[in-house]
Amino acid sequence: MPRTTLLRQLLQQRHLTTHEAFAAQYERAAARLAELDRDPRLASLQVSPRQFDRWYGGELLTLPRPDACRVLEHMLGRPVSELFSTAYDDDSAHGRHEESSTGQQATSAPPPREDDENPLDIVTRTRQLTASNADNATLAFLDSSLEGIASRYEQDGPYVLRPQARQVRQLAHTLLDGRQPPRTRRELFRLAARASGLLGYMAVNTGDFALSEAYCTEARDLSREIGDLDTDLWACGTLSFSLYYAGRYDEADACAAAAVERAPRHAQCIRLLANGRARALGKTGDRRAVEQAIGQALRLSDLHEVPVGLTSCISFEPYGRARTLANAVTSHVALRNTAQVLRDAEHIDDLVEHSTSSWSRSLVRLDVATALLQQRTPDVDHAMALGREALRLCGDSPISSVYQRSRDLHEQAGPWRDHSAVRDYGDEFRTWSSQPAALAMASSAS
Repeated sequence: MPRTTLLRQLLQQRHLTTHEAFAAQYERAAARLAELDRDPRLASLQVSPRQFDRWYGGELLTLPRPDACRVLEHMLGRPVSELFSTAYDDDSAHGRHEESSTGQQATSAPPPREDDENPLDIVTRTRQLTASNADNATLAFLDSSLEGIASRYEQDGPYVLRPQARQVRQLAHTLLDGRQPPRTRRELFRLAARASGLLGYMAVNTGDFALSEAYCTEARDLSREIGDLDTDLWACGTLSFSLYYAGRYDEADACAAAAVERAPRHAQCIRLLANGRARALGKTGDRRAVEQAIGQALRLSDLHEVPVGLTSCISFEPYGRARTLANAVTSHVALRNTAQVLRDAEHIDDLVEHSTSSWSRSLVRLDVATALLQQRTPDVDHAMALGREALRLCGDSPISSVYQRSRDLHEQAGPWRDHSAVRDYGDEFRTWSSQPAALAMASSAS
């Protein structure tokens, strides 16, 4: 006899007891959900006669695949964990009671169990508790999607990759609304936190600092819920990064400092110290604290044997040494330590120039250009040439850090505004910053 599930009862009530009738309703529900969730994959979902027979007969050892679960929940308005659980209606319960009340059957039936437990119910409940709407293949797909976004970020940029990151976050959240055993649920929390973290980083690069703060807070809170210190510290570093570009330097330093204090020897503290603390402290003019933060970051780099080269700006891996020194350059620019800027920039020049990151090459040029204007004998021609190179490297993919530093360079070149090189840079900067994305950053900055 087929097991009577809530799904079976609902289909009987709606007269969807044949494959043809059910499949038509299912496909319409899938098309509606695809439009609502902006997930066109769902519109192509179909149910085979064999699948329908198994669902209708309750012949499942595990729940259907995640996309099918989403459509069923949208179609019937109940969680799949309930849809495939055993259901008893009042009439059948009454019939069992009447049957056991007749004299002949009452004498032949075994005595009722004192605990009134049915072994089949115990097995069914265990399966419900250990069932999952996210299998290993789904988790691996989400993980590889996040890795792909991070690896392509410096080539494709936030505007291209943001929709994909949003889809990963949405799918992780949808799955978390369902049922999973603890191990799977923990992994979904980790993946959801990292998707939010990447979106928070992208929001900084597009100049949307309020959105970035919301995403970073979500990433931090989700990672703390499962004790994922690595993602937690990374999210704190990205929040500090956002506060820095929003001009909230004291808060950026405090955010990074609090995270470092929680795990001072953790590899993520290299980024927290160099990108979070040192740059913010440079803006506040605290020379001694800047040197301490950079020194501590470099000692941690030696301790963890990080890569020498320029690691990806958005990577969840620890900062490479060249990335740390590039942040030190920015810190020294703020302190007007011109000689130190030029020494550090020369030290990492080859690594930066051979990296795939046009943004990093652009930012280092802008830092060096600013330092050249800060010298006792300013080299205006060289500084403006580097500024123009920086704008061309960034091209039609502006990010907030390049916009802010190229704008600052333009302002610092003000005393030489009658110089032809400064006029040329100003013209190129105005053209470059007239792009819609750059205009949005200018509006956010103001």
